[in-house]
Amino acid sequence: MKRLITITLMLAGICASAQTNGALTGDILDEIAKGYENSPSDKALRNALNQVPLATLAINADNAAMIDTHFSDCVRTKGITDQKSSGRCWLFTGLNVLRAAAIDKYGLDELEFSQTYCFFWDQLEKCNLFLQSVIDTRKKPITDREVDWLFSNPLSDGGTFTGVANLVMKYGVVPSNVMPESYIANNTSAMSTQLKTLLRQDGLELREDPVGIKKANIPAFLQDLKVRMLKEIYHVLALSYGVPPKSFEWQGKTYTPVEFYQELLGYDLENDYVMLMNDPSREYGKVYEIQYDRHTYDGQNWLYINLPIEDIKSMAIASIKANKAMYFSCDVAKFLDRKRGVADLRNFDYESLLDVEFTMDKRQRVMSHASGSSHAMTLIGVNLKDGAPQKWMVENSWGNTGYNGKLIMTDEWFNEYMFRLVVEKQFVPADLLKLLDKKPVQLPAWDPMFLGEE
Repeated sequence: MKRLITITLMLAGICASAQTNGALTGDILDEIAKGYENSPSDKALRNALNQVPLATLAINADNAAMIDTHFSDCVRTKGITDQKSSGRCWLFTGLNVLRAAAIDKYGLDELEFSQTYCFFWDQLEKCNLFLQSVIDTRKKPITDREVDWLFSNPLSDGGTFTGVANLVMKYGVVPSNVMPESYIANNTSAMSTQLKTLLRQDGLELREDPVGIKKANIPAFLQDLKVRMLKEIYHVLALSYGVPPKSFEWQGKTYTPVEFYQELLGYDLENDYVMLMNDPSREYGKVYEIQYDRHTYDGQNWLYINLPIEDIKSMAIASIKANKAMYFSCDVAKFLDRKRGVADLRNFDYESLLDVEFTMDKRQRVMSHASGSSHAMTLIGVNLKDGAPQKWMVENSWGNTGYNGKLIMTDEWFNEYMFRLVVEKQFVPADLLKLLDKKPVQLPAWDPMFLGEE
């Protein structure tokens, strides 16, 4: 029974609402209950829903066959990575972009950068970002929206490409065997809870007026206190992930992590790449900046150009044709068949199953918090037919799941659930690059579209 609303029913509803001021009275409940007819089909569906996952019942049998896996253009890369039970997809994705470039440049059989090494510094830097931001806002009341957001979000294992850029340029990279994964790195939730509790405790202490300290000396006192707090945090991180190496051996030569990155690749990640967004809820052709959406206190906030999806596609295609992998993020869970590794709007038919209609477009889903960027992956492939994209391929970080560790997305799905893409400047038209010279529109840290990918 599709929802066919007549003028009579609308008027009846208006009268009922006026009489009850919006409350659910017995008469209204009786009317609402007519929505369930208890028909034979209703009974059968209720029995099924009591025993079977919703997604399983919603599988569209007409779309169950495996999608064609041929791709006209693919970036050359090797290996499968696995973030396991952690929110580090942003880091795996960024390092996989660099890995693909290094493998292609040197013709390597295999290579993987240590995610644990970068994650150690990420967590330390984010702790400093929180503590210093608490110092900067300590004169504001604890109920202030900015202060409240800081204490609500003292630390995260999620992130964005901006974090990858700042961390790699500051701390370099090391091969995975130099600082391997640990259990806690693969399962970040428990330790993150402890660190967030410690940070909130430290943050409250930093907001207190120190006793016996002259007003002129308070800034220096707070910095010393913050350093003592960070020493304690460093100790916890070292117990969890190990101590980051200052130097290591690789292929018979000694490197520092920064020297290793500079010699191996040397890309200026902070300046050679442009971050693009397709957010139809905001004006296109504008540059936006997100407050506090960075990983280091002295780093860059997430800065992006908001563009129509077709403009982003053209740059993505040019990059893939040039054998350049890209940082890509999307609302991955929507219409994803994990077993096949296919994201397709036709995978599941919830409308027929539940006898409802879902009518929101992408703009409305963003505005109503129904959709947003949730997961980062490495965009490596596109299949073109007469120059137009038919489907896309990403390298995932969920181990050997999906399609050989990858996901295939139809172009229609790409339109609806792709949000962010990071491309080299060489693939961005000059008129768009000029937009970066303008002052960006700053959005607040609590904007729902700009939570870090996990």
